[in-house]
Amino acid sequence: MKPAIIAIDGGNSKTEVLVVSEDGVVLGKSRGPGASPQNIGVAACVAALEDLVLEAFPGFGERPFAVHTSAYLAGLDFPREEEALHAALSARGWSDTLTVGNDTLALLRAGSAGVGVAVVCGAGINGAGVGPDGRVHRFPALGKISGDWGGGYRLGEEALWWAVRAEDGRGPRTALMPAVAAYFGKPTLLDVVQGLHFEEIDPASIHGLCPLLFEVAADGDEVAQDVVTRFVEEVSVFAAVILRELDLTEEAPEIVLGGGVLTGIGAPVIAEIEKRCLKVAPRAVVRVVDVNPVVGAALFGLDTLGAPEAAKTALKAATQRV
Repeated sequence: MKPAIIAIDGGNSKTEVLVVSEDGVVLGKSRGPGASPQNIGVAACVAALEDLVLEAFPGFGERPFAVHTSAYLAGLDFPREEEALHAALSARGWSDTLTVGNDTLALLRAGSAGVGVAVVCGAGINGAGVGPDGRVHRFPALGKISGDWGGGYRLGEEALWWAVRAEDGRGPRTALMPAVAAYFGKPTLLDVVQGLHFEEIDPASIHGLCPLLFEVAADGDEVAQDVVTRFVEEVSVFAAVILRELDLTEEAPEIVLGGGVLTGIGAPVIAEIEKRCLKVAPRAVVRVVDVNPVVGAALFGLDTLGAPEAAKTALKAATQRV
């Protein structure tokens, strides 16, 4: 019997695949780099996903491999993007049926029954919500042009920006200055700037300044704390807008937080986000997701197939982070 579900969660920085049976048993898994169609194009995205699908379960026989494919990826921000990927994946013939959607919805399902609010912050930042009546509220999440601020890379840029200005005198003194220079292994921030300018330092490494920013803030640095406060407000605003748009402010909605930044920043920052969310919806339940979003994609697949709750419980128990 062929597996029930091929589940895919594809963010900007990583992609995960689970192959799951109809009773919620994980039959195989794989992980690779980000494969957002916005970043690498639909054709390259589909090729990368197929490699990961075959790696996850080498025992696949003839196509279709599974009953259902549940694929949730970053970069599916508009209907035309979902339609393009749906057509390309359908042509691969992995499964009898197929669902595609934005990865923020997979996060929501990973941490809830699929109704409520999800805010994700990894390389980028996004939010989505689903009301009890099925209404969905989303954001384009295209970066600055769509009003976004606060993804992991942007937070790293903020740390670098404040550090450089502290060194050259245009900004206040901050512990970010020596910390950022040390992160890059350079004696000064001017050396860091030159290294980035002459492509001697990989610009992708700026993302790694994000956890450093939170560490410096936790040690009491006012400049870093101001950036973290702005980030807390940004996450909270995503949630607040969705709560209001879906008429959830008087309900007891679940607010699921996920992505590498939000799962790694620690309880005090999460508590500040929770405090702001509760001002908008006092009965809300705020939680950091305890399974990877690909589990949400798999749960959506089990939902589609009408699997029993026992199968979903088994899947979550088997994939919960320790």
